[in-house]
Amino acid sequence: MENLNIALIQADLAWESTKKNLKQFEEKITATNAEVDLFILPEMFSTGFSMNAEKLAEPKNGSTLKWMQRLANEKNAAVTGSVIVKEDNNYFNRLYFVFPDKTFKKYDKRHTFTLAKEHETYTAGTKRLIVEYKGWKICPLVCYDLRFPVWARNTVDYDLLIYVANWPKTRIKAWDVLLQARAIENMAYCAGVNRTGLDGNKYQYTGHSAVYDSLGNPLFDQETEAEFTKVVTLNKNHLNETRKKLKFLQDRDKFTLG
Repeated sequence: MENLNIALIQADLAWESTKKNLKQFEEKITATNAEVDLFILPEMFSTGFSMNAEKLAEPKNGSTLKWMQRLANEKNAAVTGSVIVKEDNNYFNRLYFVFPDKTFKKYDKRHTFTLAKEHETYTAGTKRLIVEYKGWKICPLVCYDLRFPVWARNTVDYDLLIYVANWPKTRIKAWDVLLQARAIENMAYCAGVNRTGLDGNKYQYTGHSAVYDSLGNPLFDQETEAEFTKVVTLNKNHLNETRKKLKFLQDRDKFTLG
């Protein structure tokens, strides 16, 4: 597929209220009339970035996943975002990538955010996920993963790198710069979806959801705190031609993670 239409949904999150969050995201997804292949939601989109996992966690095939499956099927588009999941007595900040036919892939956040003591509640993932969808290779990651370029390193020629996040206002400059850097160094499209608003711990979020092309060019004006649904078209031919002309990925260092 030459083009991939992705919809970034930047929204305020109701603190620890799955019902309210699923309602608002369903309204936003349903109201999107443009042709969309993939809807991207923020990190922990059903609850906000909470350490209250014992109260909020869902089983591995829980109601939020079923909600994602239903909407993906109804809209004939994939849906991705992360939720709090309990499996085998461990809690995970788990990203689901749900296909239109209701099948799904999962990725557990590799880098738990020690500054917020996320590592004391959630178990870190160990495997990266590469999704193949409509002729595109997609690498979905979660928030704090953005600070670790080796984890995102493009050794498999993926086409699109995704970060879903709850990234606070105090460090938003890092979000802006690192998203652009990941696009440039991996010669891939890079999309980041962040939340807005104030969470239950009084942390402020200012959005800045963005998409960059493989040369680091922004595909829309992203510096806004407002809620929005933005549909962006990614062009596979443009990506391939850029990589063919600028063979930077071929010069990458040869090493693997231990």
